[in-house]
Amino acid sequence: MHKRFQDKVAVITGAAQGIGRRVAERIAAEGARLVAVDRSELVHELQDELGQSVEILTLTADLERFADCQRVMDAAVERFGRLDILINNVGGTIWAKPFEHYQKQEIEAEVRRSLFPTLWCCRAALPQMLEQGGGAIVNVSSIATRSINRVPYGAAKGGVNALTACLAFENAQRGIRVNATAPGGTEAPPRRIPRNAAEQSAEEQVWYRQIVDQTLDSSLMKRYGSIDEQVGAILFLASDEASYITGVTLPVGGGDLG
Repeated sequence: MHKRFQDKVAVITGAAQGIGRRVAERIAAEGARLVAVDRSELVHELQDELGQSVEILTLTADLERFADCQRVMDAAVERFGRLDILINNVGGTIWAKPFEHYQKQEIEAEVRRSLFPTLWCCRAALPQMLEQGGGAIVNVSSIATRSINRVPYGAAKGGVNALTACLAFENAQRGIRVNATAPGGTEAPPRRIPRNAAEQSAEEQVWYRQIVDQTLDSSLMKRYGSIDEQVGAILFLASDEASYITGVTLPVGGGDLG
């Protein structure tokens, strides 16, 4: 196993399940000292899973609130003395339907879920990275910036792409790289805590199926990716192997450029 992250301090958000959990497992295996964050108590399972050989701090937080994001970054620095890598993985479609069917509060909830955690965490982490003279941020966006039946989510992820480019522009000569991946459709185990616990109506099932069909049709490979295919791209951008790359949103969607 490569040790690309030996002794580096990495904060991973949305680490309780899915892509975020796999990022935490793999970056820890490559030597990182890890701060794993999620709103769910499930994140604490990583303490036992990763064993005594990994230096890890697990935290629960509501990253839609700036105060919680600041608390997380402060805890990381208090525990490990620095902050080298931030991987912003929180976000995801809550509802899937044509835009005219969204209610005002649903639109606001989608933007709060899929833009503000990344925006706030970048703001909270940046002063520490500037003080120590460097760092790497990887934001998890989505190819859904060009898709159907999830306009508010796509708009939020478009904001993540703009944030990535602008923050990289401001900080490239100050030692901080900022990049993003844009995952396409990804095969993953059923979520242990669903984003939307309400049972789908027959109409909502049709709308969701339209997303699946469009995602497969837009992919040149005509398939969903695996979690490890997503994680590989994230870890590459977080590593020193990508030391001459910043301000990029990398599509990871089997040829779908989003």
